[in-house]
Amino acid sequence: MESSMSTNVHRLPNRDTALKALYDEIGAKNMFPFWATSADVQNDEIKQLMATSRAVPYLWRCAEDIEPILNRAVELVTMDDSERRSLVLVNPGLAPKRATVSTMYTAYRLNDADEIMPPHKHSPSAVRFGLKGKGNFTGVDGENIVFGPGDLVLTPNDTWHNHGTVGGEQALNLSVLDFPLVETLNAVHFDHHYAEEVNGVMVPMKQQSERFPSDYSQRIYGYGGLMPRFASKEKRGAGFSSPMFVYRWDMMRELLDRHKDWDGDAHEALMVEYIDPTTGQPVFKTITFFVQMLRPGERTLPLRQTANLLVAPFEGKGHSIVDGKRFDWNAHDTLAVPGGMWCEHVNGSDTDPVFLFVASDEPTQKKLDLYRKWGKTKDDNIVRLV
Repeated sequence: MESSMSTNVHRLPNRDTALKALYDEIGAKNMFPFWATSADVQNDEIKQLMATSRAVPYLWRCAEDIEPILNRAVELVTMDDSERRSLVLVNPGLAPKRATVSTMYTAYRLNDADEIMPPHKHSPSAVRFGLKGKGNFTGVDGENIVFGPGDLVLTPNDTWHNHGTVGGEQALNLSVLDFPLVETLNAVHFDHHYAEEVNGVMVPMKQQSERFPSDYSQRIYGYGGLMPRFASKEKRGAGFSSPMFVYRWDMMRELLDRHKDWDGDAHEALMVEYIDPTTGQPVFKTITFFVQMLRPGERTLPLRQTANLLVAPFEGKGHSIVDGKRFDWNAHDTLAVPGGMWCEHVNGSDTDPVFLFVASDEPTQKKLDLYRKWGKTKDDNIVRLV
């Protein structure tokens, strides 16, 4: 026997008309009905709820598309016009939101010769990865860092920093920020009013005074397993990240070359993570970074994980298969690999290695107990890895 409520629903005249009016009223009042009433997509609320904007796998080409635009921008946009000359990579599935994957964005920055911008700080955490030119410059919390191709520089959450070039030539670098994640949490803030105390008075400054030697990060923190006790105990930046602000490419390359004959991991090849040398944890609490080496002719087995990835080939060329689609890449391109999609990488050379710079939101997902990882075997069986 049907309940009186069920009987009343079926006896309502013009039910479809009444439902449409109900849905129109709900939408007009900025609400969403979470119940299923039919298989029709228009009224299948579960399908609608799951149909939010999602990142798609996508490849941006540096030499063909990004650099020509930045070179034109150098001629048209000066530092008097703007303190930044960067291109943010916007995922087609998330546009117009400034996001390359749902939690991170990548931007390419070209500075003309000897351009130095004023200091600023912000709540999103960021890195700079050198691509071209020896004179990329970032001053972080009083440490003036000049960096070249492959060097990684941190500009942590709430830490004063400024960017530019030295040495009389242009320089190109790649940035990765957790801006979309922080924006989703409504926690974005910027500060451009830098000042230092001079004779007891706070004075606005256009550049930070140097408080540490330019090689401080490397000299104090750059020897794994060895920590000088005589180093300054003062907090670096806001104290939310690794105190080592620059990681040099020559050390990363040497480490990977030293292990080129190891078996490695079938799904990730040879992969090295940048870490906080004082804790062994990722350099930031929200995002982490790796370099992945594919030896000549190497192909990884398919890997699927909940983490979102940004993959930037640094040396070599090859292709990746993401969600069944092939993407052919060259050095300095960027590939978006959204979480939940099967991915495999292939080194296209039989003689030279490939090095991929990889960013991931794995630390955030691990803290929330959301991180999972699966792999396929050579027999195409799926195994749970994490």
